[in-house]
Amino acid sequence: MSSFCQLNFLLIDPEREGSLDSVIGEIEKKDPRGGWRGEIDPNGRLVFPPELAHRYGLKPGSRVRMEETMVGLRMRQPVTHLAKVYIEPTNCCNLECRTCIRNTWDEPMGKMSRQTFRHILKGLRVASPGLSVFFGGFGEPLSHPDIIPMITQVKARGAYVEMITNGTLLTREISRQLIQSGLDILWVSIDGATPESYADVRLGAALPEVTANLTAFREERWNVQKGTPELGFVFVAMKRNIHDLPAVMRMGYYLGVKRFLVTNVLAYSKEMSKEILYEGIVTSGTLRGSLKSASLELPKMDLNEVTREALYSAIRGGQSTSYAEIHFDEGTDFCPFIESGSTVITWEGNVSPCMALLRNHVSYFDGRERSSRRYIVGNVTDRNLRDLWNDPAYLAFRERVQTFDFSFCTACGGCELSEANEEDCFGNTFPTCGGCFWAQGVIRCP
Repeated sequence: MSSFCQLNFLLIDPEREGSLDSVIGEIEKKDPRGGWRGEIDPNGRLVFPPELAHRYGLKPGSRVRMEETMVGLRMRQPVTHLAKVYIEPTNCCNLECRTCIRNTWDEPMGKMSRQTFRHILKGLRVASPGLSVFFGGFGEPLSHPDIIPMITQVKARGAYVEMITNGTLLTREISRQLIQSGLDILWVSIDGATPESYADVRLGAALPEVTANLTAFREERWNVQKGTPELGFVFVAMKRNIHDLPAVMRMGYYLGVKRFLVTNVLAYSKEMSKEILYEGIVTSGTLRGSLKSASLELPKMDLNEVTREALYSAIRGGQSTSYAEIHFDEGTDFCPFIESGSTVITWEGNVSPCMALLRNHVSYFDGRERSSRRYIVGNVTDRNLRDLWNDPAYLAFRERVQTFDFSFCTACGGCELSEANEEDCFGNTFPTCGGCFWAQGVIRCP
């Protein structure tokens, strides 16, 4: 059960005299387990610690979505809060990976101009404090000649900065410059643990060269005694490489990797549709309509050869399922871009709500082809980033996606409407998101 409400809450002023406790009774900013504590004041207003309110864009009068869950009340981030900007420096790449969208699209290739980037910087000046910026998209960021100055200038704006790379261009000198730029996290795409399995996915690359580059990166970071950039691995899981995941993680531990993110492959071709690992779990969503009121609560228990098959069958039954109060279905009908307050900017300067709507493309699932048309809000060379973010049509779209009253085309596929993102059988018009695998927790981005 969910609904929108208009918040009428009090934000504690950190500059006010006295401690936080003296402002509202015995309210505490932090609880012993590392979470946050709030309190309802005598006027019925929810009191938020200022750091928490600041981080999530909670302002008096904000319109937020509230949902009842099996373990309590969940409040979603206001869709008005811009928290993260993905910047695609280029859609060019030095590799030809099996999994890449470029194998099937017909899009112009290019690199972001300095003029376009200056417009983005102007927009970041008036963006939300504490903004996160991620350099990446459908290309290799290190192939852009200005990537180091780009990172340095964004970091100078006070942003938290991340970048993703395939690691092949990460020379020792580039590593030194990235460390000096202030980059916070460097994500590296690693899809195999042996030279053979790695090269089978990332055509034109050699795993020993990439691991040598990462070793040099770690040495350079050690030389300046810095803990940043942190290293993260992104692994695209397929039938052909899933057995390599444990070895990829061991490799990461050796190289000092702190974060691991696993995503499924999105099949941009019929050939890659044979590699997907989520056909069963997604198609079980057809039971959602009949079992939406049913729930399954599981305790902690060993996952081994005795329990594995029974638990697997129970979990994919279609009902709402929790394991020790961890909900397996929380990622369903939940857009990670909208919920994190994100927007995406292409190398041309076009602003789009997410990676799924960034480019025209086709994808394949369960023997069906789905065509997705891109959705562009505007261009940063024509309008300020903040103005684009606050555009009424864009705001209405974010609210519609957060509500997510779309037909579930990923699991159904029973009509022609599921073949594109133009409209659906619930009466929604372009762009419809019921066929989006990001919204079903299948595809993930850092």
